[in-house]
Amino acid sequence: MKTLIFSPTACNLAETTRCIEIAKACKGKFNIYFISYGGEFENLIVEENFQIQHLEPVLTSEKIDHIYKIDQGVKFGYFFSVDEIKQQVKSEIKLFEYINPACVITGFNFSNSLSCRITKTPLVWLTHSTWMMQSLYDAGIATYMDMIDLPILNQLPESILLWISRKIMTLSNLMARPYDRVAMSYGLPPFKTMERLWEGDYNLLAEPDEFCELTLPHSYHYIGPLIGRLDIPIPDVIYNLPKDRPIVYFAMGSSGQPMTVKKIIEGFSGKPYNVIAPVRGILKNQTVDIPSNVFVTGWLPAHKVNPLADVSVIHGGIGTVMTACLSGTPIVGVSMMPEQQFNVDCLVRKGFAIRISKRRLTPEKVSCAIDKLMNDPVAKKKAKDFQKIVQKWDNPSIALEFLENTFNRDI
Repeated sequence: MKTLIFSPTACNLAETTRCIEIAKACKGKFNIYFISYGGEFENLIVEENFQIQHLEPVLTSEKIDHIYKIDQGVKFGYFFSVDEIKQQVKSEIKLFEYINPACVITGFNFSNSLSCRITKTPLVWLTHSTWMMQSLYDAGIATYMDMIDLPILNQLPESILLWISRKIMTLSNLMARPYDRVAMSYGLPPFKTMERLWEGDYNLLAEPDEFCELTLPHSYHYIGPLIGRLDIPIPDVIYNLPKDRPIVYFAMGSSGQPMTVKKIIEGFSGKPYNVIAPVRGILKNQTVDIPSNVFVTGWLPAHKVNPLADVSVIHGGIGTVMTACLSGTPIVGVSMMPEQQFNVDCLVRKGFAIRISKRRLTPEKVSCAIDKLMNDPVAKKKAKDFQKIVQKWDNPSIALEFLENTFNRDI
């Protein structure tokens, strides 16, 4: 039986659960092997009884914070130094040559793009269309980035703001430089752009093909949403919420910014609805005045809890977006980074979402957006219509079929 190596960044909930869902579907068809540099969601892999090989250098909490801040555009720099990437690649080469996997499957471990090329191991990226940011701008469907939504720039025409955003995208390619240096040390050509760095031999889009309007290359394949179905008990307080008030589901994944979450939580005070907010982990170092109508919890099985809500307030990560769409709820989006912004934009164009720039975020704007969607029958219908589309794609066996057809054809 051939072996699949899953290589999630285990400090990211959505990526870890995507890999787990595919791995569960592949049990009995492939040997399953996980590798990890560390992260709080490794326990989810262990709970599914998958084997994990820990590699070095291990991700410290400080390093994880550094990576998130760069990814969210609040800090400039490289994800990893040249020396760190060299260590990662060396660890991976040794393991890949020993196991000889049919392929390596990742969603954010850029070092895999080097080690797989060096060992001639097929690389599969779990991705989504909104990572193709340059293509979004080329197609004229990208909005200008929230990071430049500043008073000093707000008077400029939108065309200029879009031009600035494209230039920022070009500058972001500088983040590929450490990887290019390591690539050239192995005699490989440089990647030059981030989009090339996170592109595999095969690219599996965790979304339905109706999600975005991009025309993508032949190496991209739609496999539908990979919903993280956490086996976590739902607190009684959630089940026993009063039925005479609407419910808002407020989730910020594992990449929510604490001050943003705090501002939104406190802004729910006195509102005529109850709020389910699985954001305790994000708020662990914050002093927050939690209103009586807000129920803050740890991680919840979102696929069971989100459908209880009338409106979802989310950050726009693809896993959280797909779960909200599968639940059939209209969406208020407050994004932490560009790809999350573009995910919510896809739903704005479909007519059942409102996106609020994090630069313009106020509790009043969140409340107004919630009220508008709760009282908009057209938005509710469009959310239900798209729910039916997502339901048709909600099947990890689509990914299994692709992997079997691609890597198990001689069995």
